[in-house]
Amino acid sequence: MKNQSPVSGIRASRQEVARPRPQLLRESFLDLSGEWGFAHDDEDRGLAEGWCDGRALPRSITVPYPPESAASGVGETGFHPVVWYRRELAAADLAAVGHEAGRRLIVHFGAVDYRASVWLDGRLVGSHEGGHTPFALDLTDHLGEGPGVLVVRAEDDPLDIAQPRGKQDWHESPHAIWYHRTTGIWQPVWLESVAALHITGIRWTSDLTRGTATAQVTLNRRTDAAVRVRIAHEGEVIGEAEARAGGAQVAVTVPLAGQENGQHYEQLLWRPESPTLLDAWIAVGDDAVASYLGLRSVAVADGRFLVNDRPVVLRSVLSQGYWPDTHLAAPEPALRREAELIAELGFNSVRVHQKIEDPRFLYHADRLGLLVWGEMPATYTFSDEAVVRTTREWTEAVRRDASHPSIVTWVPLNESWGVQHLASRADQRAFAEALYHLTKALDPTRPVISNDGWELGTSDLWTVHDYESEGAVLTARYDVPEAALRASLEGIGPSGRRIRLDGTEDRGEPVMLTEFGGVKWAPGAASEEAWGYSEASSAEDFDRRVGDILRAVQGASIGRGRRAGLAGWCWTQLTDTLQEVNGLLTAEREPKLPMERLRALVRGD
Repeated sequence: MKNQSPVSGIRASRQEVARPRPQLLRESFLDLSGEWGFAHDDEDRGLAEGWCDGRALPRSITVPYPPESAASGVGETGFHPVVWYRRELAAADLAAVGHEAGRRLIVHFGAVDYRASVWLDGRLVGSHEGGHTPFALDLTDHLGEGPGVLVVRAEDDPLDIAQPRGKQDWHESPHAIWYHRTTGIWQPVWLESVAALHITGIRWTSDLTRGTATAQVTLNRRTDAAVRVRIAHEGEVIGEAEARAGGAQVAVTVPLAGQENGQHYEQLLWRPESPTLLDAWIAVGDDAVASYLGLRSVAVADGRFLVNDRPVVLRSVLSQGYWPDTHLAAPEPALRREAELIAELGFNSVRVHQKIEDPRFLYHADRLGLLVWGEMPATYTFSDEAVVRTTREWTEAVRRDASHPSIVTWVPLNESWGVQHLASRADQRAFAEALYHLTKALDPTRPVISNDGWELGTSDLWTVHDYESEGAVLTARYDVPEAALRASLEGIGPSGRRIRLDGTEDRGEPVMLTEFGGVKWAPGAASEEAWGYSEASSAEDFDRRVGDILRAVQGASIGRGRRAGLAGWCWTQLTDTLQEVNGLLTAEREPKLPMERLRALVRGD
């Protein structure tokens, strides 16, 4: 039976250009990117003076680029804790999304850093806190006679280190390994017109042993309506099912033809070398959406990292997700090209560092078969407020991204940032343990690293950060018998911190070197501005140093005759980023050595 899509013209897993929310698509869509009114509000007087009423603002900005970036047209990197945005919603905008009586008009924000309030024609529609996670607001009951004026106030205190901020600097100018701030709107804003009863969320899971896929569908209100799910591969329907909601959520489990038994079982599985994506459509009442999914499992066992029960050695790279002209934001072509570059360099995995990455990047990782580590941006203090904010935003991030087959590991904490006394304070250790268990409760299908790099408590992987510059030293540390490698986890690690916390049991979890390398080379950069962990003097020296370090780690990794050792590694880093010049590529994404040479080094050819 050929696929008959309830959403004509949308095949989610075959898009050439990814939409802002690639796993929940409707035909009614209007991108609100472009010119908006804009104002800094350094004295925070806008609320008292009624700027929310839709009055004209003195400047303009190109959304969704942050005002610190050149691409925004503002390009002011100093301290500006409050900013305002204004955009008129014209009749043509409503017509473009097919809005009419009886339907609901929804505005979506991919991310606004850090705290946002939204008004329509002076009436408060809603608010959201969390600089990396999305939110949606229903404008319908706030519409007046005309289409209206949309106003956004964003608050982003540059000195609030209890705010999850990742690599955004709390100094006015970037220092050490921190970068310019990203204030306000930095991911797409878009409109949808939806049916009165409509789908607000989808969570995909699969059971490879039973040959089923399950859509956990969330609706905007309670109902007993039937929810219908159809799944197809290359135009052929391979499964469909329906279930009645009985509330605002319903799980629809779809048996997939040929997956329960048979020799063709593995042909539909998603894996790095064959990232098969299945098209899907979900309908309830008058609402229908397109989606996609990948069938795969992730596990750890016997010191190895498993995808679909097969060992995979991770060749990963650390990506800061930062661009010179757009900062943390990026247009879709740049996100697509970033994923493609990582694959072309020979990596099969990427750790997006201290950033909850744009879902469009995750779509391209899904499409290309890149394995992704999802990581939470850190706070830089430990307090009740930091605990509450981190927990809330991390929960939103895991729920947003849990359906992407590319994400294979969760990293709620990194290098004890925000929990600097993790090894000696019971409250900080309890928080780290709680984040691990919270993540497993939200998503029991993926490994979780409790605190990447050192001072690990309960964790599914033992991870080490080691910026030793000599390959021979790395060989001596890691190219050793398994008993010696595991014994090294008991003491002080190469960064001067304990690898494992007291009382933590080694149950044979995989060992990975998750930050290493960091070779600095940037011809022409002023030495006082350039930063890295070790320094090359020329292209030839850069080649030698990178190769020396990589060969040592590759030699210590499982495979090529080794039955035990490192289960994976993550090179620092993909690109130069501001004063950090330890990338394999420049900040403009130009390779520092020929691409074929870099690929050979990464793959160990």
